[in-house]
Amino acid sequence: MRRTGVSLNVIGFAIGLPLILAIGGLEAFRPAGLSLPALTGGLLTLDTMIRVGLFTIILVGLNLLMGYAGQVSLGQAAFYGMGAFFSAIMTVRARALGIPPVLTEAWWWPWLVMFIGTLLVGLVAYGIGRPILQLRGHYLAMATLGLGIVVYILLRENVGLPHLNLTGGFDGIQGISRLRLSELDLWPAWRYYFLVWLFAFGAIALGLNIVHSRVGRALRAIHGSEMATESVGVDVPRYKAQIFGLSAAMAALAGSLYAHFQTTVIPATFGFGPSLELVVMSAVGGMASIWGAPFGALAVLLVQEALRTQLHRVIPNAQGEFEAIAFGIILVLIMMFLPEGLTTGGLRWLRGRPRLHLR
Repeated sequence: MRRTGVSLNVIGFAIGLPLILAIGGLEAFRPAGLSLPALTGGLLTLDTMIRVGLFTIILVGLNLLMGYAGQVSLGQAAFYGMGAFFSAIMTVRARALGIPPVLTEAWWWPWLVMFIGTLLVGLVAYGIGRPILQLRGHYLAMATLGLGIVVYILLRENVGLPHLNLTGGFDGIQGISRLRLSELDLWPAWRYYFLVWLFAFGAIALGLNIVHSRVGRALRAIHGSEMATESVGVDVPRYKAQIFGLSAAMAALAGSLYAHFQTTVIPATFGFGPSLELVVMSAVGGMASIWGAPFGALAVLLVQEALRTQLHRVIPNAQGEFEAIAFGIILVLIMMFLPEGLTTGGLRWLRGRPRLHLR
């Protein structure tokens, strides 16, 4: 079984890396005038692929938390937003906090802020996770949902400091700088695309290492039975808090990258709806699969784009509610026929091997 898993992971990298490089090269050089939108009929763009990379980083952490450790989280977008707003505040609003321009104008400042923000969000989540993760089932889901709502309100209300206007309220923060490496701007978009996917594949590699380590075995044991796992001497609260902190840190990292990609952040991007969308992506790709992260993000974004651009051809004058209904029906069908997600469930269905796992 282990040999099958390792070989599949090698195949994943062997196919995924060249494919990502090819897409980036296509957009960078446009050979014979070709482009990603032209080849996909406008369904897939470089912007979409960058977002898939960002969501992949978040979903690897979410899959470790939900699919392996069995801990429900309906507030993951809150950590995504904390990372995004931390980078935005510490670059755009830095003067209001008394940070001298000699620091904020340095090319390495946003990178330092990204590192500090990721670490801080992870530590905060670890501290919050110790008491919250004592809850189980619906109570845990409600607690993480409440945490997401609290963070959203704080972002919307300027963290209780309206005179500083740190988060910009409902309007958010505009004018966030692009990332640079010394004199090299990580823009146009194809350069940023490579950066995001570098982090995305790093997240996948980290997730796979955790899954196939002693920690991964402990997480699967916790998912199976917390009481039985504690009975053999495993510190269950510590493991759960650690994986909760790691998943939050990965979401914060993606949030920082999102802020410098979008150059604008608003609180509405990080509310309950986006958190629920992340859970849907995780379920579609396969919660108990690290490789489910990119597949789930890509599948959901493609379905959303296809419905937005093509549904009116099937239903004339279709409005937003029809898109939501069609989206829901598609998700129900996926969960009915591939309940383990597109990766594990898809491979099991294609090869007819009931015990095959892609992790």
